Amino acid sequence: MYAMRQLDALSISMGVLGGVATLMAATVLTVPVWAIFIAWASFFILGAGTDGMVKSIASNLSGIVIASLTLLVIHALDGGTVIAAIAVGVGSAVMVQASKIGLLSKIPAIVWGFASTVGTVAATGHDITTASISNPALVAALSMVLGGLFGIASEFWGTAMTSRPAAEVASERQS
Repeated sequence: MYAMRQLDALSISMGVLGGVATLMAATVLTVPVWAIFIAWASFFILGAGTDGMVKSIASNLSGIVIASLTLLVIHALDGGTVIAAIAVGVGSAVMVQASKIGLLSKIPAIVWGFASTVGTVAATGHDITTASISNPALVAALSMVLGGLFGIASEFWGTAMTSRPAAEVASERQS
């Protein structure tokens, strides 16, 4: 039996699941699909597998927490451009410091969580102080977790399409 090439298998799994993610984000959960895809990419950058998923989600969520605190400071200080610039500068430094923690060692994955939070504020028009399920930090967090889950699902499915059945491998060994 023919085992599919890895990139071909990933093309199929990611293509189908990318469509599912888009449909789901537009109809069921109404979260920004671009944030799902950012987290999905983060999953693959951080090494894939369960370890990659855990690192990706932890890093993305850390960025969301840092962005939320940054946005709350800007809001509390009735921040204009200078306050926002200072707060984002401090938030950026905190992201780098957070990477000292082994689980969060890849700075870009933290930044993607931060950027997705700020982007979600801009895309939804909801302030970080929104006290509902529409809070941009919650929306970004859900998107990022979904991205990690879509990442591992696409990897598992792609791997399944590239693996040969155990019975076939055993049969070849006997030949």
